[in-house]
Amino acid sequence: MAIVIPKDYHAKAALEQNRVLCMDHEQALREDIRALHIGILNIMPKAETYEFNLLYPLSRSVLQIEPVFIRLENHTYSSSDQAHLNKHYVNFEDAIKNDHIDGLIVTGAPVEEIPFEEVSYWEEIKRILKYARNNIPSTLGMCWGALALAKFLGVEKTMYSEKIFGIFETKNLSRGHRITGDLDDVFWCPQSRHSGVADQAMEHERDKGNMNLLAYSEHGGGYVIFESADGRFIMHLGHPEYSKHRLREEYLRDKNLGRADVAPPQNYDLENPVNCWRSHRNEFFSQWIKFLHETTSF
Repeated sequence: MAIVIPKDYHAKAALEQNRVLCMDHEQALREDIRALHIGILNIMPKAETYEFNLLYPLSRSVLQIEPVFIRLENHTYSSSDQAHLNKHYVNFEDAIKNDHIDGLIVTGAPVEEIPFEEVSYWEEIKRILKYARNNIPSTLGMCWGALALAKFLGVEKTMYSEKIFGIFETKNLSRGHRITGDLDDVFWCPQSRHSGVADQAMEHERDKGNMNLLAYSEHGGGYVIFESADGRFIMHLGHPEYSKHRLREEYLRDKNLGRADVAPPQNYDLENPVNCWRSHRNEFFSQWIKFLHETTSF
């Protein structure tokens, strides 16, 4: 239905140009519909430019969505606009004190090559995930965020000799699942990561009854989507939220940094990129929002 944002939100015009109905808090209250409050723990570089990637698919729902942008206390956000962060972001304690959080998204972060224990904000992430596990109906981890959720649940990440980078065919493993069940039997999904989870480790967790395995990519890093057995944590190692230009931007960034170990993205035309994962993105986020609404409404 709509995304609830401040009148002066920097990406309002871009959202409206993409057919997203935007309303401020006063307008939302007149609708007499309680918006779903989605906490977004945004750890991506240039945080303010990444927000659109999540707000757009979240807005495809028929429900009102009000994002609650969350910042970490132990992260410097050196590449982000500090004035924007100070105006639109709150720390996690204030977020849960001032807003009822119906769902939480933990984004990717450019630290997947660093052991979790050496990431400066890992202890803070663990405190947030502990709260979320007990108090938030569903937490969605994307890329590094998914690895962080898996680590919290006891599954260690595996480093790759070569970066998983490109667009990869992915198989839907659970046609009856409430979130992923109506995804295409085979769909395309962007991947951009130096680490993941080992197939054997995931199958071991499944056999112990700890994990449900939902999607698999033979050439895209193995198990891509999975969830905790109780359904409260869902993990997506891909980047379905990416625009068609994002992989090109990341490749040029790595090339400019002199990273000879990063090859051009697979199944992706750097000169004429085509988005072949949009329907997967929209369906995945729409079904996640539907699940949150059903969970918090009954």
